Amino acid sequence: MQQFITKMVMALPAPLLRAMSGGEAVQVGGRTLDPQFQVMTHAARNNPKMSAFPAPVARAAAAAGFRSAGGPLEPGVKAEDFDIPAPHGVLPARSYRPDNQDPAAPVFVYLHMGGGVIGDLDTGHAFCSILARGARCAVVSIDYRLAPEHPFPAGLDDSLFAYRWTRDNAARFGAPPGVAALGGDSMGGNFAAIICQDLKLAGEPQPALQLLLYPATDITSETQSMTTYADSFPLTTDTMTWFMGHYVPEGIDHAHVRLSPMKAADLSGLAPAIVVTAGFDPLSDQGEIYAHRLQDAGVPALYRCYEPLVHGFIGFTGLVKAADIAAREVAGMVRQGFEGKLAGLQNAARA
Repeated sequence: MQQFITKMVMALPAPLLRAMSGGEAVQVGGRTLDPQFQVMTHAARNNPKMSAFPAPVARAAAAAGFRSAGGPLEPGVKAEDFDIPAPHGVLPARSYRPDNQDPAAPVFVYLHMGGGVIGDLDTGHAFCSILARGARCAVVSIDYRLAPEHPFPAGLDDSLFAYRWTRDNAARFGAPPGVAALGGDSMGGNFAAIICQDLKLAGEPQPALQLLLYPATDITSETQSMTTYADSFPLTTDTMTWFMGHYVPEGIDHAHVRLSPMKAADLSGLAPAIVVTAGFDPLSDQGEIYAHRLQDAGVPALYRCYEPLVHGFIGFTGLVKAADIAAREVAGMVRQGFEGKLAGLQNAARA
C-alpha cells in the first residue's frame, strides 16, 4: 500500500510536487532539480543519516528502498540467477537475456552501486533489464563481496575475476566468445574504470566498451561539486566518508590508482567509454574530468550530464519519469557504441 501511495504522489503534476516540497523549484549551482527528485530530497531531510547506522542495517534499508524504486523487469527480458566459481567460493550473479538479443553484441558485465558497502543483485535489477533490451545484449550482473566484512580490494578483485570469467564464457550467454563489455554505476563505475586499467597493465585486451555512470574516479577529490552538492539526495559527502571508512583499510593511500583511477598517469589505450553524470551529485565534476582525460588521451569517449537528476538515478526508474527516460537513453548509447558510433554521439553531445 505504501508503494502504491508513493507512486500516486509521484505522478502528480510538477507544480503540485514543488508545492509539497517548499513551493519553489530547487536551484543549485545553476541547475534546477527534477520535481520528482525534489519531493524525495525534501522527504529525506527528516530521515537519519546513513552514517548513523551499522553497515548491515544500512544495507538492508537501502536494499528495501531500491527494490521499491527500481521498477519491474523489462518486458521481453528473462532474468536468471546463477553462481560463478571463484577462488573464495562462489560469486552470485544474474543474467539478463532479451528476446531481441543481437548475436553479434558482446555480453555486458554490470557492477552495482553502493560505495563498496551496500548493494546487491536487486540494486540495478530494473536497469540491467532496460540495458539488455535497449542495447540488445546479454547482461551479467555481479554480486561482489562488500565491506566492512570484506574491505578493499575484495569487491574489486571479485569484479575483475567475474569480468574475466564472463568474457571467457560469453558463448554461454549467446554472445561472441572471448569478448565482453563492462560497466557500472557509482562504485561499480569506479570498479569498471579500474578494471580497464588493470587489464591494460596485464597486457589483456580491453573490453568492447566501458560504461561509467556517475563514477567515483578520485576519492581524494575536492572539486567544486563536492561542496556545491555536498548535501544532495541520496549521496552526501557524509555518506561518502562513511563508505570509505568501511571500504578502505587503515593505512591505505586513498590516491592509489586501484581506489582513484583518475590518478593514473596515462589513460591511453583504454576501452571506448560512455561517461554519464548527474547534476545534483558531489561526484559530478570527477566524472566529467575523467571523461575529458580519456578524450585527451585519444580514447573514444562520450560524456553526458543529466543536470536535473541525482546520483543513483538509474535506481529510481520505477518512480521518476526523467530517470526512466535517462536509463533508456543510456541503453541506446551503449547500443550505438556497439555499432561503432561513439564519435557521432560525441559530436552531437558537443553541438
